Amino acid sequence: MGDRRALETQLAVVVGFENPQVRLEQYPTPPDIAAHVVHLADLQGDIDGRTVVDLGTGTGMLALGAALRGPARVVGVEVDAEALATARDNERRVGTTTPIHWVRADATRAPLCGSGGDSKTTVLMNPPFGAQNGNRGADRAFLSTAAELADVSYSIHNQGSREFVESFAADEGGEVTHAFGATLTLERQFDFHDEATRDLDTEVFRIRWS
Repeated sequence: MGDRRALETQLAVVVGFENPQVRLEQYPTPPDIAAHVVHLADLQGDIDGRTVVDLGTGTGMLALGAALRGPARVVGVEVDAEALATARDNERRVGTTTPIHWVRADATRAPLCGSGGDSKTTVLMNPPFGAQNGNRGADRAFLSTAAELADVSYSIHNQGSREFVESFAADEGGEVTHAFGATLTLERQFDFHDEATRDLDTEVFRIRWS
């Protein structure tokens, strides 16, 4: 179990989206937030020796953070081929020896099986917030996949999502065990962004699925 600051430093080499797509809400997960989420998961015993799945992995930030903490394997699922190519490059930059499988697929229809036997699966994800037209409810679809695949999941959502997340988890036989606020500092990516950087208030949830 390593130091959170050290993990953040290791993840600082991860490159973001070269051509981010608005419709997919492609915002990179900052290294400090990724390190925070992965470190918490590690402290809870949710990474070591497990299968870790990053749904909508983008360029691999959460997947690579988990890979540095001793899982049995990591699976990064991403629909955007260009982002996956960057994720593979980032794997080489980070230099982890953990087996990582990059899978091009819709994360809401991931061609994966859930836990079986003694194996445990943890999902880490920074899903689309559903802020763009045509993408409403995107985070709900990601949570639904997590409920099917995982024993435990960690997900990042828009501030004010707690009631929705707790209700959804309860309907699927799950329980929110941890919740905390986090600020994502995002650099300007799209033409409709006015500022060079923007702070986005979010909430992170750990859900234990039955």
